[in-house]
Amino acid sequence: MGQFDFEISQERFHLQRIDKVLPELNPEWSRSQIQDWIKSGQVEVNGKVVKSNYKVKLQDYIVVTEKEVVEANIEPENLNLDIYYEDEDVAIVYKPKGMVVHPSPGHYTGTLVNGLMYQIKDLSGINGEIRPGIVHRIDKDTSGLLMIAKNDIAHRHLVEQLTAKTVTRKYTALVHGHIPHEYGTIDAPIGRHKNDRQSMAVVDEGKEAVTHFNVIESFKNYTLVECQLETGRTHQIRVHMKYIGYPLVGDSKYGPKKTMDIGGQALHAGVIGFTHPKTGEYIERTAALPISFENVIHQIREEHL
Repeated sequence: MGQFDFEISQERFHLQRIDKVLPELNPEWSRSQIQDWIKSGQVEVNGKVVKSNYKVKLQDYIVVTEKEVVEANIEPENLNLDIYYEDEDVAIVYKPKGMVVHPSPGHYTGTLVNGLMYQIKDLSGINGEIRPGIVHRIDKDTSGLLMIAKNDIAHRHLVEQLTAKTVTRKYTALVHGHIPHEYGTIDAPIGRHKNDRQSMAVVDEGKEAVTHFNVIESFKNYTLVECQLETGRTHQIRVHMKYIGYPLVGDSKYGPKKTMDIGGQALHAGVIGFTHPKTGEYIERTAALPISFENVIHQIREEHL
């Protein structure tokens, strides 16, 4: 299980229901999920279990105990994962497009975690039995590199770097539309969509989210861009590029109805860089675009000759 703590310091949360506030503090949680946890006594305020209608106050200290959502026995699987770097503390691993990062209802096998358990002897335990070693995630249909922690000390160091925005995370994305300028920065808060709780959106009350981008190659109706994350919100690049009018190609959730059917968004986490938790050395690795992504770009180039 994992434990999360929050101290209420923002005026906008004062006297708001706790089951409404918590999904704003962690957009990966749904309101119904929070309500179930509250009923199960997994949410405490200032050391006491509360009900869903509890109204939070400034300086309230909230602790959420996130129990494992499944009790499945997660088995190691030989998935032939590509490991780009590994030592006794950390690893950098490639997640192919279509692979889920960790087990969840409906995905108990074939996940990155199943493969990690087979290929890497030790993994951190901070995020519980279902997410050993997992420090951050990328979407199922996004390919690319992930940092993996092999012990809890390394895990905490990597999380601190993510919080401090010192981790290098660069993505390649193919978007609809011709971006007329060479680079830009999108600074727009992201939170749960008000009408669709399964989607994220730019909302005033969302969490800070900053994406930098520069154009790699332009076409008549498409643009290939490199996006660098300053923050790491759920679906950040997909939401931000849609927000400025250039949604990702192949994105069934945030893209236009008429988009290429390429089995998910054209997004690749190609570069990851961080400071080693023990040695202080900066480590960076790059993964080339998958062939399927290259083929899409080649097809567009041919159409625009």
